[in-house]
Amino acid sequence: MYDVAIIGAGIAGMATAARLQARGLRTIVFEAHGQPGGCAGFFRRRGFAFDVGATTLVDFEPGGVGGELLTDIGLSPVLGEALPGYVAWLPDRRVTLHRDSWAWSVERLRTLGDTPAHQRFWRWMDQLATVFWRASRAGVSLPLTGVGDVLQAARRVGLANLPLVRYLRWTMADALRACGLHEDRPLRGLLSLLLEDTVHASVEQAPLINAALGMTIRGAGLTRATGGMHGFWRRFTAHYRALGGTLRVGCPVQQVQKQHNVFQARTRRGDFFARQVVSAVPATLTARLIPELAPRLRPYLERDEKSLGGAIVEFLGVPEDEVAGQAFTHHQLMQDYDAPLGNGNNMFISVSAPGDHDSAPPGCRAVMISTHCQLADWQGLDADAYQQRKSEMGQRLIAYARRVYPRLGQAALVEEVATPRTYERFTQRPGGAVGGVRQMLTNSNQHAVPHDLGLPGCWLVGDSTWPGLGTVACVLGSRLVAERVLGRSQSRFGRSDSRRFGEALGHHASPKVRKSMRQEHLTPPAPA
Repeated sequence: MYDVAIIGAGIAGMATAARLQARGLRTIVFEAHGQPGGCAGFFRRRGFAFDVGATTLVDFEPGGVGGELLTDIGLSPVLGEALPGYVAWLPDRRVTLHRDSWAWSVERLRTLGDTPAHQRFWRWMDQLATVFWRASRAGVSLPLTGVGDVLQAARRVGLANLPLVRYLRWTMADALRACGLHEDRPLRGLLSLLLEDTVHASVEQAPLINAALGMTIRGAGLTRATGGMHGFWRRFTAHYRALGGTLRVGCPVQQVQKQHNVFQARTRRGDFFARQVVSAVPATLTARLIPELAPRLRPYLERDEKSLGGAIVEFLGVPEDEVAGQAFTHHQLMQDYDAPLGNGNNMFISVSAPGDHDSAPPGCRAVMISTHCQLADWQGLDADAYQQRKSEMGQRLIAYARRVYPRLGQAALVEEVATPRTYERFTQRPGGAVGGVRQMLTNSNQHAVPHDLGLPGCWLVGDSTWPGLGTVACVLGSRLVAERVLGRSQSRFGRSDSRRFGEALGHHASPKVRKSMRQEHLTPPAPA
């Protein structure tokens, strides 16, 4: 008998499991893929380690959301490169997005305009980011479902800052209009890059407060671990197992059912039992795996069906001289102000740090080039059409990236391309959708999928739920859910009650369930 079973070993699932295991609960994590990570995962080829989604950890320094996680579970700080920022390459200019706040305040006025309207806009964004980063780190939980939630959120935001809450009803476009900057192409272009990468929404759609947080993540601190996500997960999973946690990779959950206050997780390796269950996979997959939640999730899934997106990533292992000549290892590019974003018109380049031989052999570097795409573009293709589109997109991304690195890919030692089909195969995400839904006023914050859908002992966490996208959001969600799991565990059962609880179930279990319980060493007594 486990205290908690967690479905999905992405960053939300593993962070939740590690927190609970460190608090003395007995946890097990099920992962369908052969390794942990999910959309913050990795793969290795010929001595190179490539990040398949997230390439940096946000706010993992002391005092940050990720830093608090590491402290909470007793793991030392992440080893790696603390990025000083990155460069945004717009069609007609370059903007260096410094982490240092003073350097950034000078750069944005120098490159994007220093009119009173620009100064007002940036002061406003700084104020929103400061207030709501502080509130997020303190643990604001949405949607608000009662007076207690409202009071807690008010304390987190601070009474003096409560007037800012009205901007929960604004989009970034509303803010630009209020400052008279809606037609400022370079400013809109930069914001479009930042928002597509963080909240996956356009300037017109992105909720203002979410956008203010997303466009300031480098100020919270971006870290690329030594060895990339491979290096991060190697340390994290070893620590989780040292705490006593169980991680079952290559073990997809087929269905979860609740009977007599116990959750039964069916897998091809047998049935497992737990007092509580946490689903850290997308809401669409959760509805399939936990039938009792399907009717409760259906309104959210129907609402968000058209808000899902995919990604294309070009992976290159190259000689070091192909990425020489740049002070920064991370770059974001836009090719055309007037063209739709995606398919290379917004793209992010991440290069492993010099001397990081866990990411690349000596004399080489690992390069990841990513862009967003529409899922429909990759559906219904036959094998030949799919391979042709995949090859064309890979070459397009390399060609665009040569604006930064002119010799990139000329003598590549490794070259692979990931598409939505790749993500569907390896992460089990329906349709290959990644990163949660595009955040808009209609589906975020007070309208987000809640962690608790009313099935006692069952919780949701990850990028489908509040607070949404990215490593920092998933880690914050893990803290909120872990607190609820611990609260329920402490209120209903003590740690010493595991065997008594299993025995109580055994009196009511079917012969098949009783056999599975014996395999889990619960040894239920014969029915009275």
